[in-house]
Amino acid sequence: MSLKGHKTPEVFFKPPQKAPVASRYQPFVLLNPILKIIPLIFWLGAHVGAPAVLSAAPQISLITPEKRGGKAYRMVYSVDVPLDVFWRFKTDFDNDFLVSNKYILSHVLIKKTNSIVVTENRYTSSPDVTFRWQTRLYPDQYRLDFKLLNPHACGQKFHYGHIQAENSHEKTRVTQVAYFDFFGASLWVNFPWAGGMNAFLSETATWEQQMVLKRKHLYRQPARE
Repeated sequence: MSLKGHKTPEVFFKPPQKAPVASRYQPFVLLNPILKIIPLIFWLGAHVGAPAVLSAAPQISLITPEKRGGKAYRMVYSVDVPLDVFWRFKTDFDNDFLVSNKYILSHVLIKKTNSIVVTENRYTSSPDVTFRWQTRLYPDQYRLDFKLLNPHACGQKFHYGHIQAENSHEKTRVTQVAYFDFFGASLWVNFPWAGGMNAFLSETATWEQQMVLKRKHLYRQPARE
């Protein structure tokens, strides 16, 4: 049979269609509202100054809250100065260096006795609110117990805890524990980005690690009170 004059039928091949660009990037589209608000809260996680060489990153974990409810955390970090130097730095309440921390607008020493210190701070998160803190000193134990004296005026139910310093091979190991309750506490402790509890505490510890290194020459001589 002759195929002359017979036209071979054309075979059309339709290549597989690529996914629409919008669907391929749908996760980013969904995240867009969150990405827009990150700059608004980034100030809570911004670093203060150039990073210093640190012993280790702070270790932060949630712990069992107290019976009244609320939340609680434990933070452990290392500071590259001897224990006595750190203690003098930490108990230097009559100072002006705290306001170099971008979270703190003002710091005033109200009262100081042998073992009780009362201070008032204002923070960037609540600039019109004055937080009155009481700190009890235990020099023989290198321990500080802190408590917010006016929690209701600060929009909180309670806020208290302690800071324990320990010698660690010519450096200082610091353990900070706090119990607190306020509106939005659950969101704050679980927020994974800048502005959440982990970012805030890490930034605070980093600032302290850097600041004590800058000022350690001022705390080498005096004996502990």
